Amino acid sequence: MAFAIRNLSVLAYANGFTLWHYKTGADPLDTIGAGNYLAHASDMLTAGDMIMITAVNGATILVVTHADLETVVTAPLS
Repeated sequence: MAFAIRNLSVLAYANGFTLWHYKTGADPLDTIGAGNYLAHASDMLTAGDMIMITAVNGATILVVTHADLETVVTAPLS
């Protein structure tokens, strides 16, 4: 399954920071954090945003480390 924009929701926004939630559907966590999975939301995401991910095999929080017109790079919150 691919990224579905309808499953991405804003939970909170303040001072240029956004906390998001994304429900993956059938995609496992390793698919979400790999590659450019969130590229279709690149115009909405910015570096420093956090995304709470709910997947079929668990949950995690990712931090957007880079976002431009075609690329979104994330890293696990540590």
